Amino acid sequence: MLLHKITLSLLALCLVCGVYAQTEHVTPSISLPVHPRLLMLKGEEKALVKKIKKDAYWKEIQANLEAECDTIIDLPVLTRQMTGRRLLGVSREALRRIFALSYIYRTTGQKKYAQRAEREMLTCANFTDWNPSHFLDVGEMTLALSIGYDWLYSYLSSASRQIIREAIIEKGIKQSFDKWYLEATNNWNQVCNAGITFGCLATFEDCKELAAERINTAFKTLPLAMRGYAPDGAYPEGPGYWSYGTSFNVLFIAAIEKALGSDSGLCQTPGFMATGMYKQAQLTPSGYNFNYSDNGHIASFVPEIFWFYNKMKDPALLYMQKYMYEKYGPKNMMKNRLLPLALIYGAGSGASLANPEVPSSLMWTGKGPAPVAFMRSAWTPGAIYLGFKLGSTQAGHAHLDEGSFILEAEGIRWAYDFGGEDYNRLETRGVTLWGGGGQRWEMLQRWDVFRYRTQSHNTLAINDKQMLVDGYTALDDSGEKDGVMYAMSDLTPVYKHQIPSVKRAVSLVDGKYAVIQDLFTTNGQFTKITWNMLTAADKITFTSDTTALLEKDGKRLYMRVDAPMPVRMYVKDLTPTNTYDSPNPEGQFIRFDADLKLNASQEIKVYLMPGEDMNNVKAPYKF
Repeated sequence: MLLHKITLSLLALCLVCGVYAQTEHVTPSISLPVHPRLLMLKGEEKALVKKIKKDAYWKEIQANLEAECDTIIDLPVLTRQMTGRRLLGVSREALRRIFALSYIYRTTGQKKYAQRAEREMLTCANFTDWNPSHFLDVGEMTLALSIGYDWLYSYLSSASRQIIREAIIEKGIKQSFDKWYLEATNNWNQVCNAGITFGCLATFEDCKELAAERINTAFKTLPLAMRGYAPDGAYPEGPGYWSYGTSFNVLFIAAIEKALGSDSGLCQTPGFMATGMYKQAQLTPSGYNFNYSDNGHIASFVPEIFWFYNKMKDPALLYMQKYMYEKYGPKNMMKNRLLPLALIYGAGSGASLANPEVPSSLMWTGKGPAPVAFMRSAWTPGAIYLGFKLGSTQAGHAHLDEGSFILEAEGIRWAYDFGGEDYNRLETRGVTLWGGGGQRWEMLQRWDVFRYRTQSHNTLAINDKQMLVDGYTALDDSGEKDGVMYAMSDLTPVYKHQIPSVKRAVSLVDGKYAVIQDLFTTNGQFTKITWNMLTAADKITFTSDTTALLEKDGKRLYMRVDAPMPVRMYVKDLTPTNTYDSPNPEGQFIRFDADLKLNASQEIKVYLMPGEDMNNVKAPYKF
């Protein structure tokens, strides 16, 4: 089934993106704008500065970014310091520093910022290499030096230009041949293609044949990753990796449009222009990510959203960005290496955080490789939020978490997700996470990691087994009716050979409480199910065999199980199963086991009711 879906996706890709495979977008004979040509042409910063001065929010961000650059000036220059097998941390910090310093130089004219950026670039240019064995490192470093080289072109001496230019070509562009990212469908494709393309545009005059070939290759291969946004904008790798992959995708399109005058149809890729609202809708009322799979729960201000606003002029895209701004403050943004994008496309497009528009819908759903449904009672802090995640482990950074959910109410994460693990911690202990070398995906040690296992997510385990690695669960039904928002999936593909059929529906009822419903069909084989929920509650009291009271920070959530068979409710701690697992100091699992009836169809409903106990509840979804 999964192979069939992939085959259909590839056929669709050929139909939608065939133009990219057949067209030569860049030839060595083309004439590009003079330097600077990346993102902002020569002189465009003057109009931008005028717009910034007219808006209090942008003035504050600009002032804080300038102050941050003053701090950077006093820092030691970067060194080639590896973390495990990665140089990525150094590449990212180089991008943060060089982008910010170059931007502030262009908008203030103060040479101290250009001077410091030049020092940083020369230091990085003289590294032995940019770690091509982990090509994300090369992609980000190439992009960093390309922005600095292009934006500071008139400031740099001819000697500095030569050193930086040769590094971009030799340590960046020329390392990009025969790399697996060119066939990838994940963020590696987006990040590496963007970085190499920036390098090609920045140094085009000095390597025309090479640059044209590499840019055309990027046009052909980037759609492999962009197809993941179809059909609705949900990003396969989750919200954190959305920020990574999408921001570099945006950088690629923005640079190409500025230099070539057209994106050659990339923005028309199905789902891509809708993905800005995916990023907004997945944020909970308290400002956290729905951190399924390898994503963390801490959210932040997202500069690339303003590029989408610049294209679409939809003020609802800015609503949660204002919330992030007020929650964390402008100083917290300074560690974002792409922050200048917010000023270029936010202030530059006339966007303002002063009066963003409240999104019109309380429910957002997306299909594709990793389907999701997000529901909320309101767009205000303290509202109830219910998230539902589906898909398969074939999506990048996936866990065994199909059918999992989160629930937030009154600022408490009554049901949440661990999110990712520390890759370096696992890799240095010999845990195989990514495959390669002939290792089958389903046989990786990845699935033994505590935070990745079925039993650590808010989903079902059958007979204490893990769900299947090669199954795919779709968003089969969703909608809103009579005050009920709902989403349903047939989870059977990830429990094949464990049970004949299992379906799960999640609902937010009247904006007051959530219901999780599971419909099981059994055969003559004994079947035990384990229902699990990871909760931030610090106190759990079982008030009967089928009810529990969860408490945290003076808030309450009542849990009631409605089942046609006895259930065994209990609490389990979060002690990891392996020495390589990270500790989990907070939270606990609330679970129940149930022995299903033989040869029968049976439904279990779990009511999750914030606030006061509610007896007049209803099961809103009918399978």
